[in-house]
Amino acid sequence: MTDIVVVGGGIVGLSVARALIELNPDLSLKVLEKEPVWGAHQTGHNSGVLHSGIYYKPGSLKARLAKAGNAEMVRFCQEQGIAHEVCGKVIVAADESEIPALDRLMERAAANGVAARRLSGQELREREPHARGVAALHVPSTGIVDFGEVADALAREAAEKGVELHLQTRLESIERVSGETRLGTSTGSFATRFLINCAGLHSDRVADWDGAETQSRVLPIRGDYYQLRPERTHLVRHLIYPVPDPRFPFLGVHLTRSIHGDVHVGPNAVVSMAREGYGRAAFNFSDASEMMRSRNFWEYARRNWRHSLSEARTGFSLKAFARKVQRLVPDIRPEDLLPSASGIRAQSVSSEGELMEDFHVVVGRDSLHVCNAASPAATSAIELGRYIAQQARQAVGFPSAGPDWEGWPENLDQYQSGLCEI
Repeated sequence: MTDIVVVGGGIVGLSVARALIELNPDLSLKVLEKEPVWGAHQTGHNSGVLHSGIYYKPGSLKARLAKAGNAEMVRFCQEQGIAHEVCGKVIVAADESEIPALDRLMERAAANGVAARRLSGQELREREPHARGVAALHVPSTGIVDFGEVADALAREAAEKGVELHLQTRLESIERVSGETRLGTSTGSFATRFLINCAGLHSDRVADWDGAETQSRVLPIRGDYYQLRPERTHLVRHLIYPVPDPRFPFLGVHLTRSIHGDVHVGPNAVVSMAREGYGRAAFNFSDASEMMRSRNFWEYARRNWRHSLSEARTGFSLKAFARKVQRLVPDIRPEDLLPSASGIRAQSVSSEGELMEDFHVVVGRDSLHVCNAASPAATSAIELGRYIAQQARQAVGFPSAGPDWEGWPENLDQYQSGLCEI
């Protein structure tokens, strides 16, 4: 029997495995991933931004782990020889009406310990000559990386340390028999003493199978991306973001230069009718019908219908999408935008229709469920993996406490707000 099975081979699941094996090298540990590659979904479908931690509520897990995770991810990339760049970004106030929100963001940066500098309109143009705005914040710790390459490196490292890795192994059932947890999968049965659910887009379903029901459900939010034609990439030097609109739950369309040299434009934020549907017209009957039966979805729709309609328009109208981009870089024309890959964000939503803002884990029976790990989970992954490992270590049924992990930088007590016991 295995000590611990981690379900989900994205960047978070692999980071949890890494932290666990560092916590106790004697643990027997398996990672199960249903896809043929690591990081096939959220990890491999994003803009590749190393976030600074500027946006998140002071004192929250996201604020704490994003800042520490950014530094740890850079360190990991340096050790593994993974291409990355700490290039910084600008957050642009397009007109005077956005100045108060920019000022509040500067205050939040100070509260979170994130370096940021106020720029005048002229200073903005010196840094990003084609951007237009009355003021901006420069955040130097923001960077870029290919998180798929990070996931591959985490998997290699885990395998070298004795973790058993199983690709193309889909979890299909959870059963408890004679004091052990039996996981039925597409490749056979696995017996384990403890289960850690890092299933991302399907994390709520896995929690349900385990009997650890929560009031939240995963709402798949598709983000559509374009990329600039190669001859137009000079319009963006690094990363250009809008000031977030406090009325809406997402950051808004932005421009990011990738580590491979192209420039991504997006994403918008559209509710998807398929949890793994990356096309603009993707539809999965089972996913859609489950959503239609969910109070969480209808309450979210009631609260956010205006924003949802606006975002849906950008999903099907290139001109509408381009207008959002032109507020930041007026020289970009609709014909400069080429369709690019979309991503799906596994965003947990409460029964009242509120987006769960922070990372969130739930203790089950001999199990731990990561129920909300949306952005900046990739940036925070190594530190988030350590946090999840420590939470598992405190749970009833954890197979072996092992020695205290000397590398843990914070007191566990301050993170208890992220834990909900069932």
